[in-house]
Amino acid sequence: MVSPAIALAFIPFVITVIIRYRHYFLLFYRAVIVRRIQDYLTGIPREERAFQYVITHAIPGDPQHVLNTFDQYCYHCEYLSNIGPQKGKVLDRLIYENAPLNVLELGTQCGYATIIMAQALPLGARLYTVDANPGKAAVAEKVIRLAGFDDDTVELLVGPSNDVIAQLKDKHGVQKLDFIFMDHGKRCYLRDLQLLEEVGLLQEGSVVLADNVLFPGAPHFLQYVKTSGKYQLKMHRGHLEYFRYIRDGMAELTFSKLQD
Repeated sequence: MVSPAIALAFIPFVITVIIRYRHYFLLFYRAVIVRRIQDYLTGIPREERAFQYVITHAIPGDPQHVLNTFDQYCYHCEYLSNIGPQKGKVLDRLIYENAPLNVLELGTQCGYATIIMAQALPLGARLYTVDANPGKAAVAEKVIRLAGFDDDTVELLVGPSNDVIAQLKDKHGVQKLDFIFMDHGKRCYLRDLQLLEEVGLLQEGSVVLADNVLFPGAPHFLQYVKTSGKYQLKMHRGHLEYFRYIRDGMAELTFSKLQD
């Protein structure tokens, strides 16, 4: 048994840890505990609950109002790991600046970033968005259509990202990608980037934007990018979506060449 004196000695340390990491505790509470409670009480997934809120409060056919409604839900109801409004502005600007015709999104979730990109695309462009979870993909499909985008602009593909990447040329007729947005499993970032290289979908000037490279982090991906000699790297530092005191960032890569 621990003596009362020893236990009391640890109290200042525990209080210090709680204060220092309070924002991470709050994230855990909102992202994990609240979710499990709501899953139990409602019997439906979090993404479906978010869609029910959005379809009730958002204006159909108004992409920006759909995004704003998602933000309200994430700030005041439940946490969703959308790209969020701050980093969303970076994504929006890069789409406008690069005017890509063929775009790939890895990790659709509820379709938040999909809408940001779709409304910024030039005429005739096409966005392929990929999610491995059929349930999330079904919700995203409804959200994307609610925002006013049809199959001619946004095509949702369901399956593991590496399987879809390997099939893009033969099954979907995609020869080159101008812009890739990564926001799926962080452990898949490096694997999928190298696969994009191997199948020849990257061209000189192709842009890859990877979210959450600082939190929860993608260290092996960043190490490869910095040492491969194939990319120009620019970091966009900010905060985790809907948590302004948790630092995060996005990595913007510009593909320059394939090494021999």
